[in-house]
Amino acid sequence: MMSDKPKPVRRIVTIDDEQGESRAICDGPSPDVRTDPARPGYASTRIWVTDSTPALIKGVRETLQMPHAIEPPAGGSVCRIVAFPPDDTFLGKVGAAEVRAFFEGMGSPAASTYSRQAPHPYMQKTQTLDFCLVLEGEITLVLDAEEVHLTQGDTVVQRGTNHAWSNRSGAPCVVAFSSHDAAY
Repeated sequence: MMSDKPKPVRRIVTIDDEQGESRAICDGPSPDVRTDPARPGYASTRIWVTDSTPALIKGVRETLQMPHAIEPPAGGSVCRIVAFPPDDTFLGKVGAAEVRAFFEGMGSPAASTYSRQAPHPYMQKTQTLDFCLVLEGEITLVLDAEEVHLTQGDTVVQRGTNHAWSNRSGAPCVVAFSSHDAAY
């Protein structure tokens, strides 16, 4: 049986101190975790957010106070780790209301492309360039015209396309995302 409580994601943040020596100023579970009541076992953990490129390094000690959204701020980036529960724990139990609540809770209501005819209820589209790395398990990238099965170690360069992540295995899948503001 899968736990509804998310597994903590350890986050280490480093700086150069006043003497120019590098040190860790943070080492512990990331405090910014969002779950989805309609998908027990789902957890999205934000690690770091930037609001410009190039990103500021000096003088920045924390960024998770920035507004929470799936997309990064304009000109910025967001790094997160997402645990996806098996689809069979929620498919057939979620509809428009649950999906709408999820995207609103994630700060990105406009990202949802939900449709009863869509291949997956959590289809989404953002104006981002996303680098995705499967850390644990397996998952299927659902696109409009095809599906791509991924396993641990596989990567995806997601370029602003309509998509969803479908875990058809019997175990959780964990994916790392580095999302960057992009333009069409």
